[in-house]
Amino acid sequence: KEVATLAGGCFWCLEAVFDGLQGVESVESGYMGGQRPDPTYEAVCSGDTGHAEVVRVTFNPKVLSYRDLLEVFFVIHDPTTLNRQGNDVGSQYRSAIFYHSPTQKSEADKIVSEMKKAIRLACTAPTDAPRLCPMEGSAGRYMSMAKGPMAEIRPSTRAVRKKLRFILASGQL
Repeated sequence: KEVATLAGGCFWCLEAVFDGLQGVESVESGYMGGQRPDPTYEAVCSGDTGHAEVVRVTFNPKVLSYRDLLEVFFVIHDPTTLNRQGNDVGSQYRSAIFYHSPTQKSEADKIVSEMKKAIRLACTAPTDAPRLCPMEGSAGRYMSMAKGPMAEIRPSTRAVRKKLRFILASGQL
């Protein structure tokens, strides 16, 4: 097993995609990189804690490589906007790769460098992974319970599914 921690906007949006990948054993939403030891969702949303919304992905590297996981990450979020993903604005929505080992750091640095050459505006920052602050309560599995506007994320992943069909656990996200 290996763990990857990624920040790319709303953690529920990331969770919805990573949950459907072959080799992914679990996805946990939480916060990382801030000043408060145990922030609440409301505190993080205020932008005052310094945390990023993240997903911690536990995966089997024999099935899904760390590099492949990072490539999926760059397909499902916009690495070109600083502290913003779509309508979500604030440092809690920044793009970051929180690495857990020297090997992950090397791979993260390499792919970010490639992205910067390709699009010149990549804002993604590889950063050493501090302690994860797990999402509190049932909100941590929000996408599996979503109804209303947030439930629309699942259908909007059709384009992602087409690009990533080779590593999806099933035909559905």
